[in-house]
Amino acid sequence: MILGVIADDFTGATDVASMLVRAGMHTVQVIGVPSGALPQADAVVIALKTRTCPPAEAIEQSLQALSALQGAGARQIYFKYCSTFDSTAQGNIGPVADALMKALGARITIACPAFPENGRTIYRGHLFVGDLLLSDSSMRTHPLTPMLDANLLRVLQPQTEQQVGLLPEPVVSQGPDAIGQALQALQRQGMGIAVADATHNQHLLNLAEACADLPLVTAGSGLALGLGPAYARRGWFTPKAEAAQLQPVLGRAAVVSGSCSHATQAQIAHWKAAGHASLLVDPLAVHQGRQSAQQLQAQALALLDRGPVLVHAAADADSVRAAQSQLGVQQAGDLTERTLAALAQALVQAGVRKLVVAGGETSGAVTQELGIERLRIGASICPGVPWTEGLWQGEPLWLALKSGNFGGPDFFSAALACADVQA
Repeated sequence: MILGVIADDFTGATDVASMLVRAGMHTVQVIGVPSGALPQADAVVIALKTRTCPPAEAIEQSLQALSALQGAGARQIYFKYCSTFDSTAQGNIGPVADALMKALGARITIACPAFPENGRTIYRGHLFVGDLLLSDSSMRTHPLTPMLDANLLRVLQPQTEQQVGLLPEPVVSQGPDAIGQALQALQRQGMGIAVADATHNQHLLNLAEACADLPLVTAGSGLALGLGPAYARRGWFTPKAEAAQLQPVLGRAAVVSGSCSHATQAQIAHWKAAGHASLLVDPLAVHQGRQSAQQLQAQALALLDRGPVLVHAAADADSVRAAQSQLGVQQAGDLTERTLAALAQALVQAGVRKLVVAGGETSGAVTQELGIERLRIGASICPGVPWTEGLWQGEPLWLALKSGNFGGPDFFSAALACADVQA
């Protein structure tokens, strides 16, 4: 193994894995910290659900993942978080980065959530989502991790024991040598983490080349675009043209969505406008007994007989706030995830073999409910979202685990069409 990745949610794990596959790296994603040996691959991504759990739990699980990756011989460790730097004042990005740095003896690392292909760029330490500062984007009202400040140095500093500095755009543009010299200078000044500017892919390639020998990098998925080429130049592996090939599958198709992002709302609206079948899951109605698991499953399966079906939770802000006010934020989310995961299980039992899941927390709940332990990473549907292949009761199952903010309005239909072409 060359690279070991610790991802703080399931869609983020497939996101970074898709970048590595694009670079020709044979990549496998493992669901949770494995109890046995890791699979043989150029890169292994361990998918955790640590983005919003208490910091102590995030640290413990991340260190367990680190131990497994080190045991398999990983040359470099990559802590992957969201391209919108989702976190709270307590973490978990800073605390986990601190713990990994200490365990690896790393004296300096970078923080770079930039992903220009999806409109995430960093300039002078400020994170932009498209043309908007992070703090002006829809992330400002995120129900679990509202992001009220676009200055990543200010966001990260309260979370970490390290001093946080900046790798500014002019330095990053000069190339790997200039970046390496700047990192050494920051280290001499007592800095432990450098927020790296990146406004286009060449910046990410420069950063990857400069940082490929560091014991630890922390980033969104964009940095992975450059690591494969950097490793190949060092003679560590030969890029593989067949890295993204999956075993074809035949069967029904469905979409399960628990995301409340603006992008997913648009995707749900597009699906319905195209006349496709859909079923709304209302967590308040489930809690009050007005929707039962048995009723929802019967309705979903009846719709499935007519073709691909979308099962989704209430995505508009008013509905989400109403559920949270009555049930509590965590309780509403947990109830939604459990209900959607049970419905996904029922759909797969009914013959679905191509399943799109929208939302990081929902993706984690669904894969765990299905008992999926590892995923082979295939070709991308759109930047950051690949089809993957897992095994359900010994049979191949294709899964597309989509971060809520990714994809265009027609993503659900496009994903299923892409799967049909590949199959």
